[in-house]
Amino acid sequence: MGDSLMIRFDSLSKRFPDGTAALTDVDFAIPAGAIYGIIGRSGAGKSTLLRLINGLERPSAGDVVVNGAPLSTMDQPSLRALRRRVGMIFQSFGLLANRTIAGNVALPLELAGVARAERDARVAALLDRVGIADKADVYPSRLSGGQRQRVGIARALATHPDILLCDEATSALDPETTRSVLDLLRDLNREMGLTIVLITHEMEVVRAVCDCVAVLDQGRLVEAGPVEAILSGSREQATRALLGDAR
Repeated sequence: MGDSLMIRFDSLSKRFPDGTAALTDVDFAIPAGAIYGIIGRSGAGKSTLLRLINGLERPSAGDVVVNGAPLSTMDQPSLRALRRRVGMIFQSFGLLANRTIAGNVALPLELAGVARAERDARVAALLDRVGIADKADVYPSRLSGGQRQRVGIARALATHPDILLCDEATSALDPETTRSVLDLLRDLNREMGLTIVLITHEMEVVRAVCDCVAVLDQGRLVEAGPVEAILSGSREQATRALLGDAR
């Protein structure tokens, strides 16, 4: 894990137009090269935090700093450039039913204007890396949940991102498939030096793959730090409740 900070949340708050406080005064940092879990119950503010990292939401107060650049100062071209460096994996897979697996993985490259030959080579290499090279010409409806999520991972890696955001990426999968997807993410983290931010409500996912974890409760940061220290010594009620769920 690198020593530099990839993502920093500085007194970050987010209120929606109806006055709902999704996040309040959140402060912590995610080191470059880490697999960082963000855990909390439904409504804790996890997905809002994720959308703030790639600029899909703007803070109401405070800031998100990515690779030393505050998002609040970025214009639209800068935000578009940032999003090309941030891959996203979804719980619902987010695949286009009318495109083959190869076509789904190629989509971000098409949008970026990558030439056909380079695009095809990149797609083939990614499908091979995630273990579904033989499914290139198959449509999503023919795949299992685990295979679909591998397509989602390949697509997220298409534009050579530095950061991979995973929004409940394993919650729709059975335990065995979850383990195989987490193993793949861990391997990609080691091979590519990716910083992975993993949103989950499952403490077992944090325990299995994360280096560090932040616990959110009702939009506030309860605690953050190395997984082993928090799992073994937390006195925070919200964390202990999540640990109780995992037993």
